[in-house]
Amino acid sequence: MRPPRQSQSAPDMLDPRTRTGTMGFITDTVYLTGRLYRQTLRLPVFLMISVVQSVLWLLLFGQLFRRVIEVPGFETTSYLQFLAPGIAVMAALFGSIHSGLGMLSDIERGVIDRFLATPARRGALIGARVAHVATMATVQATLILAIATALGARPGGGGAGILVVLLAAALLGSAFGAVSNAVSLLTRRQEIIIASMDFIVLPMIFLSGIMMTPALMPTWIQRVAAVNPVNWAVVAARGGFEGNWVGVGTHLALLAGIALACAWWATRAFDRYRATL
Repeated sequence: MRPPRQSQSAPDMLDPRTRTGTMGFITDTVYLTGRLYRQTLRLPVFLMISVVQSVLWLLLFGQLFRRVIEVPGFETTSYLQFLAPGIAVMAALFGSIHSGLGMLSDIERGVIDRFLATPARRGALIGARVAHVATMATVQATLILAIATALGARPGGGGAGILVVLLAAALLGSAFGAVSNAVSLLTRRQEIIIASMDFIVLPMIFLSGIMMTPALMPTWIQRVAAVNPVNWAVVAARGGFEGNWVGVGTHLALLAGIALACAWWATRAFDRYRATL
């Protein structure tokens, strides 16, 4: 009698021969990220709401502040051109800050506990969520840039500049997605996740150069913006979009560093969660 045919995906994930060193971590991360992609495709409403909200910001602020370019020192001829990369970064930010709600849902439904009973790498459970957030941030930023281009914005940096915008959005989304997951693991309360992330993010948006050129900011806001990760992403994205490459590499490196630090914190928070089981 022929033995029953086994599924190919799950055994590959659990096969000890594929679970050694870095390759095992990558295999588990890819597998778990695919699960999150399928969840997003089944319920894309949150992704679409974030994109629609950012489009409204692009249209409303683009019209509300379009005369601000007449202020001496603004140094641009189109406010839409100035605003587009900043809104792309904002879309990635809003799309990532509630990532921890998914982690909380998995905890409450016992999904995380079941994963802990498998040979899956523990770090991959966090790595998959960071990778998922980074991908969604890239998708959102791409849609915002496409809409801005249709409205008349023109990427002076060409294809390389667009890639810089997407990379800045992905790194910022990864950082705040990791923070959101860390908060969910430490508090396990939906209200705290939403309130704390909104409390952190909104001031960081207005203390950045998303809507105003740094030259026209008050001195104290300029100083805060210099250490604000949201502003790092805006500076890198706007520099790439405009084709002004001065400081782009430095700000991308800073973003990569903060993303790694936040991912490390989320991993430590996950270890603390496991210790309470």
